[in-house]
Amino acid sequence: MIPHYSAPTPAVRRKPLLAVLLAPLFMALIAVSVINVALTAIGEGLEADTGSLQWVISGYALSFAILLVPAGRLGDATGRRRMFVIGVGLFTLGSLMSGLAPNAEMLNIARILQGIGSGLLNPQTVALIQQHFRGQDRARAFALLATTVAVATAIGPVIGGLLIQVLGPNWGWRWMFLMNVPIGFAAIIGTFRYIPDDRARGREKTDLDPVGTVLLCLAILGIMLPFLERGAGVLVWLSFPAGLLVLGLWWTWERRYKGRGAAPMVDTAIFANKAFRNGILIVSVYFLGATSVWIIVPLFLQMHLHHTAFEASLLGLPSSIAAAISSQIAGRYVLTLGRRMVIAGFGVAFLGLLGTTLLAGFVESGAVAFWWLAAPLMLMGLSQGMTISPNQTLTLNSVDPRFGGVAGGILQLGQRLGAAIGTAMIPGIIFSLTDGGTAWLEAFTIALVIIMALTLAAVGVSFADRAREKEAPGAL
Repeated sequence: MIPHYSAPTPAVRRKPLLAVLLAPLFMALIAVSVINVALTAIGEGLEADTGSLQWVISGYALSFAILLVPAGRLGDATGRRRMFVIGVGLFTLGSLMSGLAPNAEMLNIARILQGIGSGLLNPQTVALIQQHFRGQDRARAFALLATTVAVATAIGPVIGGLLIQVLGPNWGWRWMFLMNVPIGFAAIIGTFRYIPDDRARGREKTDLDPVGTVLLCLAILGIMLPFLERGAGVLVWLSFPAGLLVLGLWWTWERRYKGRGAAPMVDTAIFANKAFRNGILIVSVYFLGATSVWIIVPLFLQMHLHHTAFEASLLGLPSSIAAAISSQIAGRYVLTLGRRMVIAGFGVAFLGLLGTTLLAGFVESGAVAFWWLAAPLMLMGLSQGMTISPNQTLTLNSVDPRFGGVAGGILQLGQRLGAAIGTAMIPGIIFSLTDGGTAWLEAFTIALVIIMALTLAAVGVSFADRAREKEAPGAL
């Protein structure tokens, strides 16, 4: 079992440190959220086919997810500040290359480089918050991180659309990437000024478990690949069971590696920690369903009701604002309410999904305007602030900050796997039903019911963890 907290770290200037940590995260999230509105312009500007355009998204997602856990381990073992700077530097270089890309192949290489940079810096962000913040300060820091996610997600498409409108389709999408370059340079300068140097200075060579690292990377690649490859054939889908098999080999290797007295990339004893294990399961199941809402609602509006992409994107703004506000409120009370906060958040999400389901028929018939859907979808944003950040706080509170990089990487990997599978599975169900002759409204309703079932599954795990929480000394 992993021990509890390590000794407190020396005093640092926490506000500028947090600003330095969140600025690269903000630009990385902007780079993700703007890309959807830019694909048409990129395709026209670079004369790219749909396969190349798909890898503008998939290449980033795959390289990002593969590195989360190894990067967390590398930061824990050799120094988080150094890995953070390398990640920001690679992301900034990838942004510059993306903005100047002469063809689709170079853009995809640049996007993979962006994903590598993002995969390196994200676990360090979580780990450094764990390391330098305690108690309520940590809860507020994670709440601000969640607010950053909500704001970046909301304004990303707006910034993208505005740049294309003002600069034209060719230069507009390029400046979506180029605007990250000065932010990246500023973040690197701020890192050296405000984040303490934590490099490992011992003479002993650090054991980074290269075999375990390669096995886990191959497992994640195999598991995620078919969900990122649109229209994947049988051979591609065979990578999924192969990935699961390699994951089993990785687990066996890590246990034996530790048994030989070496330092595994992931000490599998961390999963014996019920709070940590439950937290990963909660967020993975939630992301499996909830992230798909923001794909199937625009599909319903655009493909079935023939609204514009801009009109569909506006429905997400109230939700993002609600998420930003609820994250801050949840950050104040999560340590007092514990898992009850997360359970309440899932309850709000269920009401939002139910409201969207009931309202869809009235929108289709024209009885109410499409923007009425913003009301139940706003509940989804409200629930996001009550679940994701509080779950992160409660889950990582149970882990020694010395292992914060690995723990944070595993938690984010759970989110990425859930999102990748869910965003392929749920829209796939809709397309399969509609191609088979099912009415759009019926297919849309079935998809929402599946997401509601996944939300209830996450609630069930949350109640189980609440029972564990009540047994803890001093529980409320």
